[in-house]
Amino acid sequence: MKSIKILLKKKRDSSDLPVPRYATSGASGMDLCADVNGEVTLMPGDIRLISAGIYISIPEGYEAEVRPRSGLAIKHGISLVNTPGTIDSDYRGLINLIMINHGKEPFTIRRGERIAQMVIKEVVKAEIEVKEELDDTVRSRGGFGHTGK
Repeated sequence: MKSIKILLKKKRDSSDLPVPRYATSGASGMDLCADVNGEVTLMPGDIRLISAGIYISIPEGYEAEVRPRSGLAIKHGISLVNTPGTIDSDYRGLINLIMINHGKEPFTIRRGERIAQMVIKEVVKAEIEVKEELDDTVRSRGGFGHTGK
């Protein structure tokens, strides 16, 4: 398995939080933890920006994708609004998560709780070429959503 080095800096008051890590040898995502003061409660329908308490430096040619944790999603309806969220290789700001409560009950986020996962992905750059016509395929006609009928 390929590996790359990611540089990480903790927010000044986040030294108590664990560094993102893979929970198992087969995990593709590293757990991100909540950097909140004490507790924050998300009411049903609430959207809140929650800090992960870290800054990272990703090598050029890679990105980090931030995704919801499936356990929080199925048990409580907790997700990320922009999933997957993208952290570009040239971003050096604080990592924050746009969390939403799709559930029916309030959900309390506690300091240090695992709230999302971060996956490092290789990036391919596209070269756009404008054409008058595109090649024909079986799906050239029918429009958006036509294969779902």
